[in-house]
Amino acid sequence: MGTELNPVSHNFGLSVRYLREDRGWSQEVLAEHADLNRSYIGEIERGLVTPSLATTEKIARALGIRLSELIEHAEYRTPHFRALTASFAAF
Repeated sequence: MGTELNPVSHNFGLSVRYLREDRGWSQEVLAEHADLNRSYIGEIERGLVTPSLATTEKIARALGIRLSELIEHAEYRTPHFRALTASFAAF
């Protein structure tokens, strides 16, 4: 029996990976900047864990963005959010 991934954790992890790779950083570099363990960054990126708010802030600071931007980036990856923003654009 496979483990179901939490869609929020999955989308958050994809966002962290995208933003990290966009900077040309390895997981090790992000982990160093965020003062976190590299293997934990990998678990976050794979959506296996849901980081605390404090950890999420560390990641955002390491990436040089606001916490709200990181959360928004992850939220944008959900179909519900994309549909909602598309409906606002129609006005």
